Amino acid sequence: MPFVLVDKTTARVYVFHADGRLRAAAPALLGMAVGDDAVPGIGQRKLSSISPHERTTPAGRFVASLDRNLRGSEILWVDYEGAVSLHPVVAGTPQEQRAQRLSSPTPQDNRISYGCINVPLAFFTNVVKPAFTGTSGVVYVLPETRPASQVFASYDVDERAAAISGQPDTTVQATSGTLASDAAR
Repeated sequence: MPFVLVDKTTARVYVFHADGRLRAAAPALLGMAVGDDAVPGIGQRKLSSISPHERTTPAGRFVASLDRNLRGSEILWVDYEGAVSLHPVVAGTPQEQRAQRLSSPTPQDNRISYGCINVPLAFFTNVVKPAFTGTSGVVYVLPETRPASQVFASYDVDERAAAISGQPDTTVQATSGTLASDAAR
C-alpha cells in the first residue's frame, strides 16, 4: 500500500512505495490557517462561507484513493468528509499567485488553500497518480500545533523504539500499533 507524508512545517509532500522507499517529493500549498483540526461540518459548507481562520489542512492518518471531484478533475481524496484532497495546483485568482508560491524557495508563502494539498501538475501526474492507480493508500499529515503523540495516539513511538533496540520501555504502557500494522502491509 503506497503512502504519503505531508509535512506542513516545510510545505512538502513525500510519496513512498509500499515497501517504504521514497518515490519522490515536491513542494505543496496548504490550508491558509495554521492548525491541525478541521472545523466540524466544514466539508458540507460552500467555499464562500469559510473564513480564513477555518482554512486548515487537518493533521492525521487518512485512507486515500484516486477519484474525481465535482468538476470531473482527478484528485486524491484525503478526507472526504472534510472535503480535503491532494490535487494539482489550481490557478486561483491572480492575487493568490499560487504557481509562484509553489515555486518559491521558502514554505512561508505556501499557505493559501482552503485546506486542500496542492502539488505541481507533473508531480501529481507522474508520482501520485501512478502510486495510487488501482489501489488505496494512506496519507499521513503531520501536525504543526499539537504533539504527534496526540494526533497519532494509537502508535507509541517510544514503545516501538524500545522494542526495536531490545531495551525495555519503562515510561509508557502498550497501545495498539496503527502505524506498525500499516508498515506490515
